[in-house]
Amino acid sequence: MTHTIEISDDLKERLDNHCEEDETYAEFLEELVSIYETEGAFLQEGYSE
Repeated sequence: MTHTIEISDDLKERLDNHCEEDETYAEFLEELVSIYETEGAFLQEGYSE
């Protein structure tokens, strides 16, 4: 089943900046969720505990 979500123009631009060439939003979001599930949290560049 496919679901539709609405995002702001600003978020769309941010997604466009992060997506690889020819990568869909769904593919990008799947990768983010996979990272979150594996690591338990998103990592930020320059951040260390």
